[in-house]
Amino acid sequence: MKPLNYRILFKKEPEGGYTVTVPSLPGCITYGETIEEAKKMAKEAIELYIESLKAHGEEIPTEEETLEYTLTITAYA
Repeated sequence: MKPLNYRILFKKEPEGGYTVTVPSLPGCITYGETIEEAKKMAKEAIELYIESLKAHGEEIPTEEETLEYTLTITAYA
């Protein structure tokens, strides 16, 4: 089986912990109290998401063709 790589984004929550989203897998969102726990939860969420796609005969998205860039702008109030 070919390994798949997915970019995950962490958002620090005001009440504590981290929300994790997987941009390439719409609706794949999880949470962890620490970065380490959030990474573990993200791995589990991705695996379950892919399992569900396979069970329904759907295509598994990859990030092979994805380019990433951070654009900085000046915000005016």
